[in-house]
Amino acid sequence: MSEPEDRDRLGDAVRLRREREERWRRQGEGSIGQNFALIGALGASVVVPTLLGILAGRWIDHRFHSGVFWTTALLVAGLATGCVLAWQQVRGK
Repeated sequence: MSEPEDRDRLGDAVRLRREREERWRRQGEGSIGQNFALIGALGASVVVPTLLGILAGRWIDHRFHSGVFWTTALLVAGLATGCVLAWQQVRGK
């Protein structure tokens, strides 16, 4: 990376930090209900894909008599998908 590109990224990061701080000063801290709602939404974002992966894996393993191979693979895939979804929610995308 070149130095001007690093300065651009640093400037963007500083600008974003200032905007967030200014928004926090205007809006204040969220209510307890809002915080619990965010926690619930994040939990659901992780749990639902994970459970769907487990259920699909169990069905495939039962159908093809493959032990726990697909259950494990789809559990990991569902968990990874859920974490990505939660991260995107937190980042606001």
